[in-house]
Amino acid sequence: MQSESIVTPEVRHKWPDRLFHWSMAIAVMVLLFSAFLPIVGVEFDWVPWHWIAGAILTLIIVLHILRALFVQGIGSMLPRPHDFKRGGYTRHAESKYDIYQKGYHWGVALVILALIITGIPMLLKLDTVFWDRNPSLLTDLQWGYVYVVHGAASLVLIFMVMLHIYFNFLPEHRVLLISMITGKGPHHPSHESLSDNKHEPK
Repeated sequence: MQSESIVTPEVRHKWPDRLFHWSMAIAVMVLLFSAFLPIVGVEFDWVPWHWIAGAILTLIIVLHILRALFVQGIGSMLPRPHDFKRGGYTRHAESKYDIYQKGYHWGVALVILALIITGIPMLLKLDTVFWDRNPSLLTDLQWGYVYVVHGAASLVLIFMVMLHIYFNFLPEHRVLLISMITGKGPHHPSHESLSDNKHEPK
């Protein structure tokens, strides 16, 4: 069976991938706003919003990993020798993503995993409808490490979200933004519709 990681030029993102992207985007934004708005003085009951969005994001990521492993294959996101040619803007016929997009993907993956791994024990410190809180799960020192990693990863995620939004609203990248809405777009980033990319070395 042919891997779904290679799609036709008419379809860049299939509907499950678009659903994952926008579901993850909503969950991440809810997490960021519920975490940082109270810090700047906006008062509301942020804890339920935060842990529910975190649980939803964890489920989304698990489903994405399963789909990537058993349906799509992870080959389209693995760096290849041809990715490093022409300054990373490959024109290889089977490449859906360039090296910068792959690098960004793995960077976000590491940050999200760090947030999930540290967020799960933090969640167990809360009283929910599913369990009673257990603050003695870790020592004080261990909780310190958890909070530091979680906070640092949150700050990195803010930067990466801003970077993602900025580059996708650039005129030369807008076709990729549209493809995440409609599903249709160039198969790989050096398609002729991006041939005038100002960032591509001549």
